Amino acid sequence: MIRGLRRTMLAGAAVLSLATAPALAETKDKPQYGGTLEIGTVYVTLSALSWDPADWNWKSNHDSGQFYEQLFVGDLSKAKRNGGTQAFVLDAHLPSDAIKGELAETWEWKKDPLRIEIKLRKGVMFPAKPGVMESRELTADDVVHSYNRLNNSPKKLLAYFDHIEKVEATDKHTVVFTFKHYFAEWDYRFGWGYYSGIHPKEVADAGISNWRNANGTGPFMLTDFVQGNSNTYTKNPIYWGRETIGGTEYKLPFVDKVVYRTIKDEATWIAALRTGKLDMLEAIRWQNVESLKKSAPELQWNRWLNQSGTFMAMRVDVDGPFKDIRVRRALNMAVNKQEIVKAYYNGHAELFAYPQHPDYTGYFEPLESMPASVQELFKYDPAKAKKLLAEAGYPNGFTTKVQVCSCSPDHMDLLPLVAAYLEQVGVKLEIVPMEYAAFLSAMTTRKMTPAYFMNNGHTNPTTTIRKSFVTGQQWNPSGWSDPEFDKKMDIAYQEPDEAKRQAMLREMTREILDKAPYIWLPTPYVYTAWWPWVKNYGGELRVGAVRPGPIYARIWIDQDLKKKMGH
Repeated sequence: MIRGLRRTMLAGAAVLSLATAPALAETKDKPQYGGTLEIGTVYVTLSALSWDPADWNWKSNHDSGQFYEQLFVGDLSKAKRNGGTQAFVLDAHLPSDAIKGELAETWEWKKDPLRIEIKLRKGVMFPAKPGVMESRELTADDVVHSYNRLNNSPKKLLAYFDHIEKVEATDKHTVVFTFKHYFAEWDYRFGWGYYSGIHPKEVADAGISNWRNANGTGPFMLTDFVQGNSNTYTKNPIYWGRETIGGTEYKLPFVDKVVYRTIKDEATWIAALRTGKLDMLEAIRWQNVESLKKSAPELQWNRWLNQSGTFMAMRVDVDGPFKDIRVRRALNMAVNKQEIVKAYYNGHAELFAYPQHPDYTGYFEPLESMPASVQELFKYDPAKAKKLLAEAGYPNGFTTKVQVCSCSPDHMDLLPLVAAYLEQVGVKLEIVPMEYAAFLSAMTTRKMTPAYFMNNGHTNPTTTIRKSFVTGQQWNPSGWSDPEFDKKMDIAYQEPDEAKRQAMLREMTREILDKAPYIWLPTPYVYTAWWPWVKNYGGELRVGAVRPGPIYARIWIDQDLKKKMGH
């Protein structure tokens, strides 16, 4: 078919095992200050979606995490390049032994009522922002304000903070979160997760949606934003952070500027890396790796398994063929997934790596451990697919529309291939490419076509199931709804014993795989590359939910080496 946190009450931990060892940066070099770090990020095609955290957009940390800090952060001293075990590429999962306080200095659990008391760092300052605010110290009121804006937003994700009774500042530097009951994702939800950035009331009052008003305690300040072109972050001269390297303490950040380049065309971003216009490119498809290694052999590399699952969602919340499980199972059998791994991805993919990620130790089960009825969905069997379609009343197949984001070169190539497989059993796909804003809006407003082709982040071992398959969740493109399944999710979240929670999640994963609300597709490997003048870096991508800011703050540019290499 193919041609040419440290506490026992934290959510579960996982240890990442990369397919290939990264080329580690040499931290023995003496840090240098100055220069600009030009980056093609993991989301190189996408501009910032919003500058207001209360808009609840998934990409907020990626763009605002340079200036809006959080209570907790990934501990980069545990990175592999520092002799640790963590690669820090996971989308939104921090193992419990790899979390440290960022704005939080200490924290302590207490009972009756169940609560956690967080002591903030003292002396953390917001820089002055003309027309917005004077420079002042971060206080507990800022944390309470940020939480309340999120919790009161009409865009809030369903039930996201339902486990919290109240959040209050008990003194200038103490915040207390009081819980209704134990909740396994307590730290992720408002500690280091997607919606955890701390911003001052002054910014909200000035108009937080306007990027020009942005102001936080982080290592960088947002100084320019050009939609569709770039984000520019300039060093915060009063940033509190320090890093000890080689026994010497240094003030962060090292570089003067960080620039995100937004580039729509794949060939253009590959060329920008090859010619040194980009210092780093975080997400490279396998098709471009060999040519880059030949044309730019000095590049440093890291390989990682994509943190998003690829699938075609089949809507069960509207009338149509996808309401019938026989149809959904048939379409899974009609797609030759093994061939996609071998021929389309040239082996640079895993047949089975979603909805749980293989790096979620204790939660992930390999395909061979799954029930036969699940394994069947990953075997190419067009004859049985036709038989199931006929039994469901579609002996001649049917035609349906499918939306796909033009922002993804991989999806634009892969979906026609999936369509060709389905056509062999009589199911025709009318492909509807869309720009990302419209594509995302279609899902969030439930105006999608009956089929919807997308990536969805694994996030973490519990959220990957909750957000995709619990009733009414925004990131549930199939519209899956099962009250009994929802109850199981609630019970899992309230289970403090991780081993028991893991067993629950494994069973729920088997169940949803078998119901096949998606055509489950292979998960590709992705590559990160950077020039050798980029120091104190080893391919790390995230130290919180899609948040790279603290990583960039610790990178320095070897200016002499860069010049020596002709750039």
